[in-house]
This record gives sequence, C-alpha cells and structure tokens, in this order.
Amino acid sequence: MKLSLSSSPHQRVKRDTGQVMRLVIYAMLPGMLAQSVIFGWGMLIQATIAVVSALVIEGIILFLRKRPIERTLTDYSAVLTGLLIAISIPPTLPWWMTVIGVFFAIAVAKQVYGGLGFNLFNPAMIAYVVLLISFPAAMSLWLPPASHASVSPDFFDSLSLIFTGFTTSGYDVTQLKTIADGVTMATPLDTVKTGLTQGVTYTESLMKPVFDGGVFDAAGAGWGIVSLAYLLGGLVLVKTRVISWHIPGGMLVSVALCAALLHLIDGDYYGSPLFHLLNGAVMVGAFFIATDPVSASTTPKGRIIFGAAIGFWVVIIRTFGGYPDAIAFAVIIMNMCVPLIDYYTRPRVYGKSVAHAKRK
Repeated sequence: MKLSLSSSPHQRVKRDTGQVMRLVIYAMLPGMLAQSVIFGWGMLIQATIAVVSALVIEGIILFLRKRPIERTLTDYSAVLTGLLIAISIPPTLPWWMTVIGVFFAIAVAKQVYGGLGFNLFNPAMIAYVVLLISFPAAMSLWLPPASHASVSPDFFDSLSLIFTGFTTSGYDVTQLKTIADGVTMATPLDTVKTGLTQGVTYTESLMKPVFDGGVFDAAGAGWGIVSLAYLLGGLVLVKTRVISWHIPGGMLVSVALCAALLHLIDGDYYGSPLFHLLNGAVMVGAFFIATDPVSASTTPKGRIIFGAAIGFWVVIIRTFGGYPDAIAFAVIIMNMCVPLIDYYTRPRVYGKSVAHAKRK
C-alpha cells in the first residue's frame, strides 16, 4: 500500500474567495425571500440598486488605481456588500441615499484601505452608520408588514416610492405606515423604546399591533419570521464550515444572557431575550455581518470574545442608547478592538511554555 504525503495545511475543502462569497449569498436567500414577502418588493429593488452601484463604483476605482477589474469584481465581495446594505436599510429608502451608502462602503471603507483584505471596518456597517447619522428620519421609515398595512404597495408602487417618493396612487411612505385603525406603526424596537419614554411599560408595548402575540409574543409581526429565516441560512453556513460557530455563538449567547439579566432586574422596563434575538438585525449580524473574515478576530478564543462583546454592546445600546437597533455600532466598535483581541488570544506555539509565549 502506498501512502501519499502532502504539506500543510491539510484542508479537505478548498474554496476561493468567490466561492465563499457566493455560498454566503445563497445562505441569505431564505431571509431575503421572507423579507420581500412580508415587507414588499422594496428590498429586492434596493438590492438591485445596491449591487449595481457597488460593481460600478468598485470598477471605476479599480480602473483609476490601475488594478485588475474583472478578477476583483468576480470575487463577489462587492455583490455581498451591496446585498448586506440592501437588507439593512428601509425598503423604500430613496435610491440616491442607497447609492451614497454604497459609495461609502466601497470607496471609503474598502478601497481607501487597499481593497478586500485590508479594510479595518465592515464596509456594509460603515454605510449603514453614515446613512443613519446623515438621514435619521428616512432610515426610520420602515413599512409595516403586508398583513398590517391598509395599503400594500406592489412592485410598481415600490419602484415609484424609491425613485419619486410617492406610489402610483399618490401615497407617500408616512401614509403607508398608517394601519387600518389610523395608528402609525413603527418597528418593534422603535415601539418599545418610544413607549418607555412615554411611560408605557415593555409588557404593555407587547400588546400593540406591531407584535405577533402567541408563543413568540416578543417577536414583532413579520420580524420574527425574517429572523428565523436568516438563522436557518446562518446554520447552513456553520454546517458547511463556511464560517465557524465561534462568533455567532458568542454573540447570540451574549445577547440572550445580557437581556435575561436586565429582564430579571425589571421585566416591565427591559426587553426579554426573545425580544432582542428575534427583532432587528441580530440574526443577520451574528451570521452574515460580524463573521466578516477581514474585519473580525482571527483566533478561536478571540472570535468568541469578539462575538460576545458585540452581543453585549447590542443590548446596552438598544437599552440605554439613542438608537433602537445597534448592530452596526456594536460591530464597528469591536472592529477597532480586533488587533488587541488577537494579540492577547494568540495560540501558544507548540513546544513553547506559556511563560515564554507571554515574554514574546
């Protein structure tokens, strides 16, 4: 019998950057489908605008830098960045705001640092923060799910909203947010946060139409289904070893534990673990954003710390900060801490003592 020897690393599954990016995009499809079914065509239109803008902007910058265009564009990193921006922003956001966000993601957060592999921050989250700070009102205009809306925009209405600000029937986004009984519906996170400032307890907020009720009473109408769809895609990525479990596991456990501790202190003021896990972008953040291989921690222990710290900041900012959701801010904060985390969690070199490693 002959034995064949090969040099390390002994990796059975070999994937290039393009394959990894495509697998991540495929895993996002269940969540994107659920998001478009529940909240309308706007997300798919935004995805088209964002992806086309990302490819064009990156192509122009590569041309100016005299870098290979085709090889870089076909690694699908720009496509993934565009999709992450599209699923994070309101589906009726004006098209030019989407383009501005994509420009900051590709030109500033990615290419200024040298392109893929050199960026310090997650490009999609930089885009989100820029848009949120620059256009806070527009970034808060999320439509209610189709089941709660008095008027549900079709494809042409959504297209018209994004490019003109009005549907083909003359409705603007504010009018579409008004449900049948005349009450303006906000997102679940916004509803609870605003209610607390008005003396409405967390428990009382759960009785509002924006929440589903039933077993998952803390899940907002439609939002819980979207979160579970992204969770499904994320678990597929872990199962196929496209990503490791460390960051999403650390983040989700941290969100649950921090939320549970606060909820035990005062259940009428602080949201439950299910509320934080199933609303907003926690599932998207855990599996598709925080796991960015460039801007995240690279050591096994470091990834757990990185994910857990993001989960901690998500709950803290949501509870005590000025923004209902906090994924983008939490990820960017921890992107800045990655060099420190990696430095103190470096694996010990085989054959070297712990004391020797520390002296190094």
